[in-house]
Amino acid sequence: MSTLAIILIAVVVLLVLWVIGIYNNLVGLRNNRENAFANIDVQLKQRHDLIPQLVATVKGYAAHEKEVFEKVTEARTAAMNATTINDKIAAENQLSNAMLNLKAVAEAYPDLKANQNFMQLQTEISDIENKLAAVRRFFNSATKELNNGVQKFPAVLFAGMFGFHKEPLFDVGEAERANMDKAPEIQF
Repeated sequence: MSTLAIILIAVVVLLVLWVIGIYNNLVGLRNNRENAFANIDVQLKQRHDLIPQLVATVKGYAAHEKEVFEKVTEARTAAMNATTINDKIAAENQLSNAMLNLKAVAEAYPDLKANQNFMQLQTEISDIENKLAAVRRFFNSATKELNNGVQKFPAVLFAGMFGFHKEPLFDVGEAERANMDKAPEIQF
């Protein structure tokens, strides 16, 4: 075999190994993102389990707020039935907005705020929301790493071919962003 043939075979082998390395890196990044979302799922399951108890407690005090309860229940059902990561992100944003409305209803009833069961549920939900914030940050970090891996050269040359694409971050959602853009109301 000639030297040229040996060099050509070596170059082809190195190129194949290089592409395999890119593919394996992208798979690792995708798996890291999926693992991060699995951590979110654990916290979401806990939140989904607490919501009916919280709704039932508030419902006893505010029977005429039926629409708020229905929206929370519908949003919870949609969140529990979402199958893809992107669908779960959208459904959870809806649920978070519905929960804000429920919290507003609860604020309107001073007797409810003094109820021990309500206070315990509020504490548990606040704890879960804090944990959710932490795992969402981890998920967004993993998503950013995947997106960087997919979009950087030379992986960008092969990512689409291998079925990798830019993935969305878990953000606060449009309604919550609108609330964040408003100045806080301070009352004395």
